[in-house]
Amino acid sequence: MNIPISSVRFDRNERVLVIGLGRSGRASVAVLQPRVAQIYATDEGSASALAPAIAELEAAGVPFVAPDALGEVLPKVTVAVLSPGIPLNGEMVRRIQAAGVPVFSEVEVAYRICQAPIVALTGTKGKSTTTALIGAIFRQAGFTTYVGGNIGNALIAETALAKPEDWVIAEVSSFQLESIRSFKPRISCIINVTPDHLDRYHSMDEYAEAKFRIFANQGPGDTFVGNLDDPIVAAAPGEDNVRIRARALWFAREPHRQTTLYMRNEASIVYAPPTGDPRPVEIMSVADIPLPGAHNVDNVMAAILVGLAAGLDRTAIADAVRAFKPLHHRLETVGERDGITYVDDSKATNPGAVIAALRSFDRPIVLIAGGKSKGTEFSELGKAISSRTKAVVLIGEAAEEIGRHVKRATVAHASSMDEAVATAAGFAESGDVVLLSPGCASFDMFASAEARGEAFAVAANVAHHVR
Repeated sequence: MNIPISSVRFDRNERVLVIGLGRSGRASVAVLQPRVAQIYATDEGSASALAPAIAELEAAGVPFVAPDALGEVLPKVTVAVLSPGIPLNGEMVRRIQAAGVPVFSEVEVAYRICQAPIVALTGTKGKSTTTALIGAIFRQAGFTTYVGGNIGNALIAETALAKPEDWVIAEVSSFQLESIRSFKPRISCIINVTPDHLDRYHSMDEYAEAKFRIFANQGPGDTFVGNLDDPIVAAAPGEDNVRIRARALWFAREPHRQTTLYMRNEASIVYAPPTGDPRPVEIMSVADIPLPGAHNVDNVMAAILVGLAAGLDRTAIADAVRAFKPLHHRLETVGERDGITYVDDSKATNPGAVIAALRSFDRPIVLIAGGKSKGTEFSELGKAISSRTKAVVLIGEAAEEIGRHVKRATVAHASSMDEAVATAAGFAESGDVVLLSPGCASFDMFASAEARGEAFAVAANVAHHVR
């Protein structure tokens, strides 16, 4: 059975297999079940781990198909929906494709059922903060706005609700972009591309190519927003400068010939309209940005330029930025004790994000880092820890590897978050920051980055000096 991809409509003619029963997979089941003729679900997880999801399926009348029983249903299936995080080249997915069943990412399906224009954003670090900020900007401008994707809630659940006059703001990961087919956002944005997920990709070039798929289907009626200061993003148009077929708008910290948005004297963010009156217009003062760190200035510029690309009011854009609150687990202050500030940056899951976090403070830092490595290299992180911290407490599988790259700061190890926070408190003094910024995935010790951050916050509130 070879089904033409263009004929897939996700209507009453389809019999759908959802692969993966995480948050995205369960949302796909819930959204698609009333739309299609039949829906099945499968997952390679253990029976105990899947028990709650399977019970949810049974209550909804959706058959769960064990991976070794897929042969019985694949002849009936017309299309499969792949949850993010499940490799497209995994054995089960290859088996489904070999049966002639097209496999679409959840993001692709979300796009196909969406009636509203989509802003799609990707990058290695800062994605969720920037996505949430863009959502706040569109809401401030008066639009009903749905925000979803890699930010934490399934995109398909948001696009199913959106009307043609609304906007959908989507955070998309490289994993989600791997299996798109016709996904075409009205506005796409790449904020940065730095080493990450190299346990999944063979090279940085392969990782970047996955990111670049965000603009692959865009045309002259669409807009691409990019960070000209990031060398990989700046190279996205290709050597012949025709790879991006959409209108391209660029932001940077200093004005260049190509920049539409830039900083003036490091004090204000300025817009140079690409059409009409070309005279630069000040959007807002950098001092009014409520997020710490130079990297967040980049995030804010990306969000502002997306808003301007959509034709939003400049005053509404600036007002939304000024009122924006940091997201949980992203440089979030969770407590203060004995003059020591405890900051949760648990969502920093790659070395570049940790380096950016370390540059956000102008006072002594005791860092808690480590976890499950994603195949990235830690030498630059080791240099940053050596130059910008007084001590580092290392946890998780990557602790020894990170420690080998730290040459000057004091290095300690801990086997739990409670121990890590207590040890860090012992190194810290009044006026210092104890910063959880792991640079690694959480799954060796915690169920999620959120759970890791929550454990840090709990421990921080009972921390005491152990000198």
